Amino acid sequence: MRVVPNIATTDHADLESLRAFLEGKRHLVLVTTRSNGLPQISPVTGVAVGGGGEDDPLRVLVSSYPSRAKTKNLVRDGSCAVLVLSDDFDGPWVTLYATASVRDGEDGVEALVEYYRAAAGEHDDWDEYRQAMRDRSKVCLDLAVTDWGPIATGGVPPEFA
Repeated sequence: MRVVPNIATTDHADLESLRAFLEGKRHLVLVTTRSNGLPQISPVTGVAVGGGGEDDPLRVLVSSYPSRAKTKNLVRDGSCAVLVLSDDFDGPWVTLYATASVRDGEDGVEALVEYYRAAAGEHDDWDEYRQAMRDRSKVCLDLAVTDWGPIATGGVPPEFA
């Protein structure tokens, strides 16, 4: 029996198809730059927000702590990349390029409310949620998407299939 290989694909994604692909995706790999210039890679959970227009830019929100390497790196250099994976590891993925801001204090708390709403909907007690974020000194990594690659799948290059 002959096994038909998976053929690798790279499909250009306009903003509309990118937004559709990002919908519901939460498994991300965040790449920042360490102080020595080497990459620092973190698996994170995040959520895409914003429509991508000038007044509503496409962003990815990630909950973090000030002491985490990814946070410190983004304070120093906001340039980053995010690999957005499908729930199925063999599924399609896309790489986003972004400029990050680390939102802390009350601004960070409100960004974390936006993160929660986008990921899970309404909370039973927003005052309790906000206080929990303050008590844990949480920050929100707000990644403004500046560019992206194709939506890709792995497999055998078409010329070898």
